[in-house]
Amino acid sequence: MPPPKAKSLQHATPADTTRAVDDFMAALDHPCKGGIEALRKLVLGVDPVIAEGIKWNAPSFRTTEYFATTNLRAKAGIGVILHLGARSRDLPPGGVAIEDPDGLLRWLGKDRAMVGFADLDELEARSAAFRAVLRQWIALVQGGPVSRPEP
Repeated sequence: MPPPKAKSLQHATPADTTRAVDDFMAALDHPCKGGIEALRKLVLGVDPVIAEGIKWNAPSFRTTEYFATTNLRAKAGIGVILHLGARSRDLPPGGVAIEDPDGLLRWLGKDRAMVGFADLDELEARSAAFRAVLRQWIALVQGGPVSRPEP
């Protein structure tokens, strides 16, 4: 049995487990359920420290803090909201800095953005760029640099 993940155990609640997400997904009635499962697998594969749970009534992902939540409101496409966890943070006036050469991020505020894919084919085609964005986002959540360069 592998050792427990560092700092992830602080979140150990019944809703904070892969089992909770498995149960949620089994009961989910959504037209893009297959794409949501593919998104889940992709996010979990980015880094072994990523864990999952049900937060905000949707499958969500965390390391030391929750950083991503699937967007189940949209009935078309596959989406995820990237955020910096539940606690507020002091951010520079420009917000966080993420390199996004493929233009995946649609900024919703200084501390959160949405990534959407039309379908499973687009998710697969843009998966490398999405993984790169996720790695940067995770670094921010874990205390990395958050300043955005001034234009």
